[in-house]
Amino acid sequence: MRIRTLLALVLLALVAGCATAPRQTRNICAVFDQRDGVFTSWQRSAEKAQAKYGIPVPILMATMYVESGFQPNARPPRTKLFGFIPWTRQSTAYGYSQALDGTWSHYQSETGNWTGRRTNFADAIDFIAWYHYSNSQATGIQRNDAYSLYLAYYSGPTGYKRGDWRSNGQLQKTAQKFANMAATYQQQLNGCN
Repeated sequence: MRIRTLLALVLLALVAGCATAPRQTRNICAVFDQRDGVFTSWQRSAEKAQAKYGIPVPILMATMYVESGFQPNARPPRTKLFGFIPWTRQSTAYGYSQALDGTWSHYQSETGNWTGRRTNFADAIDFIAWYHYSNSQATGIQRNDAYSLYLAYYSGPTGYKRGDWRSNGQLQKTAQKFANMAATYQQQLNGCN
């Protein structure tokens, strides 16, 4: 009886740990340490995505940090009807990567990952790497150019090439915050044990 209770508690702890964001998100070593589980390892998933698409791990993790704060069920806020009634959301962005419905469907179609979920870290990090890689191919952005990759992640390849981001000061500030976070993550990753 005690063994069953202990196993149930361990299983519950594993499931609960996967459904929440890590506590320390500004240190990539701490994020990886907090999510180095028996069944899933965020570091292994990120390294696998890097090997597959050539986008550096710090850029992948900074994307998730800026887009969702590592929250698996992140969504944009709802608009308000008459200023106080919760209404529709600003977009269909969802999950760790904040992938839009249409972009996620395109990813699934192109990669064959039909069972992938935006709330699953391994699927989301693969999506982020795929999308950065696709944008790099479409725009000529270098795969290690964090600032430009974020602009294209937000604007899409067509919007990026058109220069939609040039008139969006807030987006440029966010892209700089993103590039700074990617650089910080790179420095930290170099020192991880």
